[in-house]
Amino acid sequence: MNEPLRLMAVHAHPDDESSKGAATTAKYVAEGVEVMVVTCTGGERGDVLHSLAEDDVLALGLLEVRRREMARAAEILGVRHAWLGFEDSGYPEGDPLPPLPEGCFADLPLDQTVPPLVALIREFRPHVVTTYDENGGYPHPDHVQCHVVTIAAVDAAAEPGTLPGVGGEPWRVSKVYYNQQFSQARVRTLHTAMIDADIESPYHDWVKQIEERPDDSHRITTRVQAADWFEVRDDALRAHRTQIDPEGQWFRVPIDVQRSIWPTEEFELARSSVESSFPEDDLFAGLRTT
Repeated sequence: MNEPLRLMAVHAHPDDESSKGAATTAKYVAEGVEVMVVTCTGGERGDVLHSLAEDDVLALGLLEVRRREMARAAEILGVRHAWLGFEDSGYPEGDPLPPLPEGCFADLPLDQTVPPLVALIREFRPHVVTTYDENGGYPHPDHVQCHVVTIAAVDAAAEPGTLPGVGGEPWRVSKVYYNQQFSQARVRTLHTAMIDADIESPYHDWVKQIEERPDDSHRITTRVQAADWFEVRDDALRAHRTQIDPEGQWFRVPIDVQRSIWPTEEFELARSSVESSFPEDDLFAGLRTT
């Protein structure tokens, strides 16, 4: 392509962009790809998971703190960022599950949630969009809603005459991918590597948890070599101080172990208007010479 390639990553909450596909994002930015991260909600119903951020939250409120964290992460990754502006739904727990908060992202109809994303797609004109699969990656209502809204917006953005209140020329996204970075195979492989290296593994409990869920490893179509950007990924993740313990499990596997054992980030090609052959190693496969 003569014009710059463009990637849009649609996520549910601030911090998701740094824990899912961030090394791939940083890699493409370094290659000159234009990248926009879209965050659907403000994360205002998230827990404050690290005491270092408690004073800031008391002074400014969680929503403002998370907005500042997101701005810092976007700066580290080198991406454009846009908020859709919806309210975090929170993670419902209990049996039976409580109802969703009225007016939250997952409670709203698509005629309210889809148009803002359609407007961004038509403005930014991404060749590739990444988001979550139909299960949300894990069953947080905002993650599932993020999938539904993204797919609906990709369809609507391409059709002239739909959503007459939304401006911009129609734009057809060429490829849509689902993040699949937390496969059972990856967790087990890194867990075994830590044990073999006589290093305490942070994945003991996680291995048990993932075995209780379906293994999505077979869905992976695309492995992007992103090891050179693992430090950038981790720095972006640390920017979300309310959510991430800088000494926590995310950072206990040495970078050199990750690079040698699992140097890729994984995706599932869900839609494509160009010919594809698997396995892929590039989200823009089939587009670079089109």
